[in-house]
Amino acid sequence: MAPRLPSPVSELVDDRLARAGLRVVLKRDDLIHPEIPGNKWRKLKYNVSAARDQGFRTLLTFGGAYSNHIRATAAAGYYGDFDTIGVIRGEEHLPLNPSLAYAEARGMRLTYLDRTTYRAKTTEPVISDLHQEFGDFYLLPEGGSNKKAVVGCAELAAELTEPFDALFCAVGTGGTLAGIAAGLAEDQMVIGVPVLKGAASLEDEIVQLQRSAYGGRAGNWRLESDYHFGGYAKRTAELDAFIEEFEERHGVLLDWVYEAKMMYALFDLVRDGAFATGTTIVALISGSGTVPEV
Repeated sequence: MAPRLPSPVSELVDDRLARAGLRVVLKRDDLIHPEIPGNKWRKLKYNVSAARDQGFRTLLTFGGAYSNHIRATAAAGYYGDFDTIGVIRGEEHLPLNPSLAYAEARGMRLTYLDRTTYRAKTTEPVISDLHQEFGDFYLLPEGGSNKKAVVGCAELAAELTEPFDALFCAVGTGGTLAGIAAGLAEDQMVIGVPVLKGAASLEDEIVQLQRSAYGGRAGNWRLESDYHFGGYAKRTAELDAFIEEFEERHGVLLDWVYEAKMMYALFDLVRDGAFATGTTIVALISGSGTVPEV
């Protein structure tokens, strides 16, 4: 299935925004592809091309049990005729949750690392052990964030043809923000909302990603780190209520791991008067709140 690019943009009509004198538009990257949505398509685009050009037949990557990246890599392998291996953080739990069940149904072989070993996943001993077990593979980092991913995400900027002042995006590993910020104009700000608790080192990691692609920190961006709701893949009744209300108002089911936290942060900052009247904000919707059916 061909990607839907550029992804559509739609106005978010909401009385809370109107009272604040703000305009918010949704950049619907979740509609790029039903199984490889949003930033996952943009991150994987050049990595999959590189794997094919270099003669690899297998993609191996890392992620948590609810990782959108794991699902997207499984789909990319299925549609691109690659074998895929997902290295999952923690112990195996059966039955598989919907995300991992989908990945397995798309042909991904799942393997598991205890949390201590997983923290060392980028080290030579761990990678060497994986090569011994699985043979040759193209290595995709956790979340898919590397130089090629950053360059792919930067292409989003050219699709935003109407003037705006700020762009909100959810932040996991930082690759999406790193690329988008580099592609925007000097007077435009990217506001990233980390979905992980304790993301103190995240700013340095984003700068490192930008350095790999552009030689140094690029664009105007900042992080709003108080909206993780307990950490990665953690949720609260308050967040669930926000997701339900947003779907009722706007017909969009937000991904609870990423985009729901980002949109909650946006509305919370609006309520606090963080933006001047007349500000136009783009909210990047990169993932779907539902696991695709196979």
